[in-house]
Amino acid sequence: MLSTSCKNKSIERKVAVKFLTFGEIMLRLKSPGTERLFQTPAFEATFGGGEANVAVSLAGFGLDAGFLTVLPDNAVGDACVAELRKFAVDTTRIQRNKGRMGIYYLEAGANQRPSKVIYDREYASIALAKPGDIDWERAFVGVEWFHITGITPAISETAMELSLESVQEAKRRGITVSCDLNYRKNLWKYGRSASEVMGELAKYVDIAIANEEDVQKSLGITVDVDVTSGKLDREKYRRLSGKVLEAYPGMRMIAITLRESHSADWNGWAACLNDRTSFHVSKEYEIRDIVDRVGGGDSFAGGLIYGLQAYQDHQQALEFAVAASCLKHSISGDFNRVTVDEVEKLAGGDGTGRVQR
Repeated sequence: MLSTSCKNKSIERKVAVKFLTFGEIMLRLKSPGTERLFQTPAFEATFGGGEANVAVSLAGFGLDAGFLTVLPDNAVGDACVAELRKFAVDTTRIQRNKGRMGIYYLEAGANQRPSKVIYDREYASIALAKPGDIDWERAFVGVEWFHITGITPAISETAMELSLESVQEAKRRGITVSCDLNYRKNLWKYGRSASEVMGELAKYVDIAIANEEDVQKSLGITVDVDVTSGKLDREKYRRLSGKVLEAYPGMRMIAITLRESHSADWNGWAACLNDRTSFHVSKEYEIRDIVDRVGGGDSFAGGLIYGLQAYQDHQQALEFAVAASCLKHSISGDFNRVTVDEVEKLAGGDGTGRVQR
């Protein structure tokens, strides 16, 4: 790709492509601050969902990003579409159909009390959608990069079939496919295991994104990784990522996020990337006084997709992704509201948090 100019002349960026993400977006109902659910009779009502979060990140970084889903044809669906448009996300591919909008309730944790998520998403419009409901010929017009997660195939059997259809159709057209494995144990309830489904879907994936649990539960690939120790052995992640690439020869690379959870509001945060040629490990951030960690993995995925387009060097791409996700922990809501310049400053070492005047 051709190079473009940028403020930081030491960073060489490449021309962006058209991106499309596909999955469920939900109504997010969160108790105020760190209150327990229904501690006071109020909720903060916003929208969020893994794939939509990625689309918002990409659009915020200046890329041409669209989101595809199925929404109910009512005022709630209208409000959701309007919200996405505020972030310059292309919503023209969104379909409207029967069903409802899924909901998730969020109770933010603090100190040793973990955050809690409760799903209410059965019979959502996307969960009722089935293969053949989406015209992929139209959906993929102008698309060069397609992003999906392991959440959509978990919500229903027909959504699983539609997810498999989506990646198959994308690969048939030569579109790059990225997938955040995103294992959600509370969603796999229709009789198929995550490893059975995601093991098949991963055959069509070029760039995989995951944490250690996603790899083990979604793909059934394990090494001796103790995520409760507070310390993460990078060499074990080299072996874990290598085993994934060996199992899926069509996969170009896999990125694994490394979270050290000391408490609900104090995490260590880093990531690694195996691109078959090199094993890259990012710098680690100590994130204290976390505002909202929901969407943190999605902000990493959005940052990595952008970074792989913007920078020639995979280490730079990884550092951008980790810095973008680090900043997301300071922002309430599912969406990451940061700019390229802000991320590059943090990735470049400016993490003082000093007032910018």
